[in-house]
Amino acid sequence: MADRPLSARLRPRSLRARQLLAASIGLLAFLALAGYALDRAFIDVASEGQRERLRNYVYSYAGDIEFLRGGEIYPSESPPDDRFLRPGSGLYAEVVLPSGTWTSRSASGPQLPEAPMLSAREEKFEGPLPMVQSNGTPGEVYRYGLGLVWAPDGRSEEEFPYTIYVIEDAGIVPRQLRVFRAALWVNLGVAGVILLLLQGLIVRWSLWPLRRVEQELVRVQRGQAERMGTQHPHELQPLTESINALIDSEREHLARQRNTMSDLAHSLKTPLAVLRSRLDAGTGDAELREEVETQLQRMSDLVTYQLARAASSGHQLFSAPIEIEPHAEQIVRGLEKIYAAKGTVCEFEIDPSARFHGEPGDLQELLGNLLENAFKWAKSRVLLTVRPGDTAPNRRPGLVLIVEDDGPGIPPDRVAAVLQRGVRGDERVQGHGIGLSIVQDLVHSYRGELSVGRSEELGGACFSVRLPPGF
Repeated sequence: MADRPLSARLRPRSLRARQLLAASIGLLAFLALAGYALDRAFIDVASEGQRERLRNYVYSYAGDIEFLRGGEIYPSESPPDDRFLRPGSGLYAEVVLPSGTWTSRSASGPQLPEAPMLSAREEKFEGPLPMVQSNGTPGEVYRYGLGLVWAPDGRSEEEFPYTIYVIEDAGIVPRQLRVFRAALWVNLGVAGVILLLLQGLIVRWSLWPLRRVEQELVRVQRGQAERMGTQHPHELQPLTESINALIDSEREHLARQRNTMSDLAHSLKTPLAVLRSRLDAGTGDAELREEVETQLQRMSDLVTYQLARAASSGHQLFSAPIEIEPHAEQIVRGLEKIYAAKGTVCEFEIDPSARFHGEPGDLQELLGNLLENAFKWAKSRVLLTVRPGDTAPNRRPGLVLIVEDDGPGIPPDRVAAVLQRGVRGDERVQGHGIGLSIVQDLVHSYRGELSVGRSEELGGACFSVRLPPGF
């Protein structure tokens, strides 16, 4: 553990932990950004609200002020807010006249900033401005002013300009902001906890199919189930299908190995028994030598047959794609030398995109036995056709492989017999009768189909191999 880097030790090993950590980080980042955005929005709204509130107070005062002769004012005894009547309340009104100023009762005590005269219909919002509070401590205020003109009896020659100011303590908005922030972060914290708990439930629910896959794998390992189930989400189906294919392939491989060894042992029993009986009977040296040679050749043929059978059964999953034409050319070159006296020619119609997904030995066994059988029976021509087969979502394409010849062909009633082990199409032709059976076993191991018919183009036999998607 001490040799492991810090990043590896801190990295969560569980998918659930990874998702919860990622969700928690994302949620915290979202809440922080949301809190900051709401805080800025509240500041803007509070500032704009303060401006509109002071403006409304100014217009309310402007509508209630009455002027006396000589330019003196008579303010309303009912201001728009009771705080204008309480000294030091933090909300003040001031009217600036050419002859002096008038202030509300709340302005008695604090020293407000100097208020200039504004021109007619001029509005001005400013702050924070310095002031001195009633207890002598410095403070700050916001101020909204409106410049107006009073003309007695509508005579412009006797106009009296004046300006109305409404002033508010600058500490009101910060106090509102502190209250808002306290409530905001408490509520966001509670919402974050609830969302984290909900996220945990969602992660647990979303990962439950993986938990089911794990439980099914444990059951398969313990022998309580033979394979994975089929009821899984769409995203997990390729995984479970691949696992089932791997399980089936391994079981088939093991069973095939056992069968091969059993068949080999059973096949060797008879030659060994013959030799034992000859030895026990005291057979002469010449006769015994001849019998030994005969039985050794028989056992050699049996071993060759069983090894070929075992070699052709090695279907491995997840193999790299193999080009077919190079292997076909290599096999055909050898066959053309063997059957040079017949002058047989093999033609290719191979799609460049076609690929064999399996072991190279399996491909050589498949092509070798089919092409050798075609060369054996052909008069002069052999045709090899290869093209991609059927397709399926999330699967590699299938494969179609066809070998045709211009020989006598195989009667339909002889097809089943020819595909059996040890049966030759014609007993007069040399061979062991296992080539086509190897092809059939090999095709079945790849879950494909082997069909035998008559070639429409050449007139002889036609062997068609179809391997399914994902073989």
